[in-house]
Amino acid sequence: MTTAEKDRTTRTEAAAIMPFGGWESTPNGTGSPDDRTLFRFPAPDDPAPSTVRVLTMALWAAVLGLTATGVGVIALVTVLGGAAFWYVPTLALFGLLSVAMAVASFLSIHRPVLPWLLLACATGPLAVDVLIAALH
Repeated sequence: MTTAEKDRTTRTEAAAIMPFGGWESTPNGTGSPDDRTLFRFPAPDDPAPSTVRVLTMALWAAVLGLTATGVGVIALVTVLGGAAFWYVPTLALFGLLSVAMAVASFLSIHRPVLPWLLLACATGPLAVDVLIAALH
């Protein structure tokens, strides 16, 4: 084996301590015991996800981001006008939860259904943010 060839069953040291089945930097063959790994950065020799899949996920994430920007503008105006003490931490909590799920969806792009579930779950906390900003 040359230095350019890597053993495809090798896992990074971080995989042993990370949640969600671990993170890995190299893919393993199908049917391997590491199929439970949900999130990983794509390796150079991974097949590229389809263009439609990436574009759809990017558009969904862009809509989430633009909505969050609108919530931020409304929150800024509300805070400048005087807001309750719970207002900013609550918006920040739900906003960060939404961002974390959107990021996780892109890290799981090679899974068949998980990215769509995570993007759908990212929409929920942002909807709560919109409701809080609109009703306060």
